[in-house]
Amino acid sequence: MPRMTKEEKNLLDSYEKGEWKSVKNLKTEINHYQKIAQATIRKDKRINIRIASKDLEEIQKKALEEGIPYQTLISSILHKYASGRSA
Repeated sequence: MPRMTKEEKNLLDSYEKGEWKSVKNLKTEINHYQKIAQATIRKDKRINIRIASKDLEEIQKKALEEGIPYQTLISSILHKYASGRSA
């Protein structure tokens, strides 16, 4: 058996502990993430911003929970705000 990376071992341990849950509405979830991808795929401008380390760490954690890159999450948040759909 090939050696596992630390990340792979953590994933396997998490799975074996029963921490993974089945998605109830798979089609809905797929649609949700497709919309996020579509909203962020049309990128034609670049910006650079300074952000507090703590804020970036929290955003990265949220993105990890969502299973998307943190830049995609930030872009999605900005898109929702700009289109008036933010909370």
